[in-house]
Amino acid sequence: MRVLVRRCWGPPLAHGARRGRPSPQWRALARLGWEDCRDSRVREKPPWRVLFFGTDQFAREALRALHAARYPGQGSGDPAAEGLQAAPGRPAPRVLDFWLRKAWAAERCGPRSRRLLAPRRENKEEELIDKLEVVTMPSPSPKGLPVKQYAVQSQLPVYEWPDVGSGEYDVGVVASFGRLLNESLILKFPYGILNVHPSCLPRWRGPAPVIHTVLHGDTVTGVTIMQIRPKRFDVGPILKQETVPVPPKSTAKELEAVLSRLGANMLISVLKNLPESLSNGRQQPMEGATYAPKISAGTSCIKWEEQTSEQIFRLYRAIGNIIPLQTLWMANTIKLLDLVEVNSSVLADPKLTGQALIPGSVIYHKQSQILLVYCKDGWIGVRSVMLKKSLTATDFYNGYLHPWYQKNSQAQPSQCRFQTLRLPTKKKQKKTVAMQQCIE
Repeated sequence: MRVLVRRCWGPPLAHGARRGRPSPQWRALARLGWEDCRDSRVREKPPWRVLFFGTDQFAREALRALHAARYPGQGSGDPAAEGLQAAPGRPAPRVLDFWLRKAWAAERCGPRSRRLLAPRRENKEEELIDKLEVVTMPSPSPKGLPVKQYAVQSQLPVYEWPDVGSGEYDVGVVASFGRLLNESLILKFPYGILNVHPSCLPRWRGPAPVIHTVLHGDTVTGVTIMQIRPKRFDVGPILKQETVPVPPKSTAKELEAVLSRLGANMLISVLKNLPESLSNGRQQPMEGATYAPKISAGTSCIKWEEQTSEQIFRLYRAIGNIIPLQTLWMANTIKLLDLVEVNSSVLADPKLTGQALIPGSVIYHKQSQILLVYCKDGWIGVRSVMLKKSLTATDFYNGYLHPWYQKNSQAQPSQCRFQTLRLPTKKKQKKTVAMQQCIE
């Protein structure tokens, strides 16, 4: 079914204006499945009017790059780094400077004052962004999500979903937003909506790609700039894609920081040649598609009989900063806060090699002051746990392990062990956590 797109945001053609061939960007959109609109005047080159959708630290980096592109040659675009935060009740320095120049220009030059109002530049680099506004999700935190915090500091207009404002925009940008945008909203943007996605699509479509990259031990990842489509996440045409190696033993948080900077630079590159990027977009391949669902609390429960030490460490690096790994100790839930690899000198201890052990067995190693826990194929080390309160491995031994051995002097070490925690599966009792919604 062909859909006639009418542009809802933006001025109509002036009376008597010529209606020629469709512009390159509309031909590109039509080639990707959208009907071109001949009744609208569309900007064919920068500066663009952008509406940004985002929530977390990954999205904040993309927003920072867009904000910096409004004032080429004037710093990083980070108000915190440049000391541009406003005192309570007062406008930010850059905003105050603008209004002072506006008042002076209006008084001296009258109607010709407009040319004096452009931000002062130290170079001749072309301005990429004309207008920048932000849509984010509501947050229980008074400060709001990282994207909202940055937008407020930078004096950018902010809307909370589902409010998207009513201004005129050329293109939308989405990064870690977590909501499907409907077709009617997408069609309000002449150039559609771009998505900055931290994976090499079609691998790891969905809301938690960085977590699943680390969790599954991928050695290569990347960032994809794509044009979104309604009804399904991350299935639109690819405009730009770059790959990077995954640093050994990196956490999801560390990897996200690397990809956020890469994605921000790629986004600016696409916007500099937006019509051409849309024309050269390619459809995602059918093969190799995988899904990266949100992480639930159940994912954090270690299965000692099933998981190898490598799998447990991947799980810790993937979600440890969001949900601590969990297990059972004498029918009580215990959280493992700080996991470490066990070196070969510890593994050579006769105490570990001279007895039959089963997965979950716990031994305190006094020399290294860590708890050693046996899993499917070997040992992991634990430096601290949470049981009613945070405890070091030594505290846990003195308060729990040693008294248990005194009480059960004839017991074998295999009887003193962690067991797999089975959480209820009812939706009401299931805590779902997405890394993209994590607040620092």
